[in-house]
Amino acid sequence: MTQEEALRMAFPAPAAVERKSAYLTEEQVAEVDRLAQPGRNNDRAVITYYVGSLDDRSLGAAYFDAHRVRTLQEVLMVVVDPAGRVSRIEVLGFAEPPDYMAPDGWLELFTGRALEPGTSSRGDIPIITGATLTSHAVSDAVRYCLALLQVIRPFAAADESTVAAAEGGG
Repeated sequence: MTQEEALRMAFPAPAAVERKSAYLTEEQVAEVDRLAQPGRNNDRAVITYYVGSLDDRSLGAAYFDAHRVRTLQEVLMVVVDPAGRVSRIEVLGFAEPPDYMAPDGWLELFTGRALEPGTSSRGDIPIITGATLTSHAVSDAVRYCLALLQVIRPFAAADESTVAAAEGGG
């Protein structure tokens, strides 16, 4: 699946999808790492993400995460709703042997989960037997994306304009 196809699955027409970039300070990168624990550390300061909206209402934010599982790469799209909960995970690429790929049913265990201690293969999410490294890689990626959401706050501007409009200020 391509990135564009994955975004259309997450935000079907007539939703609009906007590509955005966040430029994190050193402090924000450190905060993402702290929040993502026990996930992996990542020193990326430039983050590209996508926000889906319909009728000026945010539907969610999609983050694409490429990471190594064992020796080869996996690419995930993690979609988070405006409440800060995972709404879907799609595997866009998996270069390890197919036997090690996370099944859809296991990925669905993250649906509705927020950034909390149990949202991890080291917490409430069980390990995939025979694919422990995949379990850790996926849960680390999900925690990383949820941490990015808290630091970047992609819905903050939309939330503030919605409140201002409701209060008669905009």
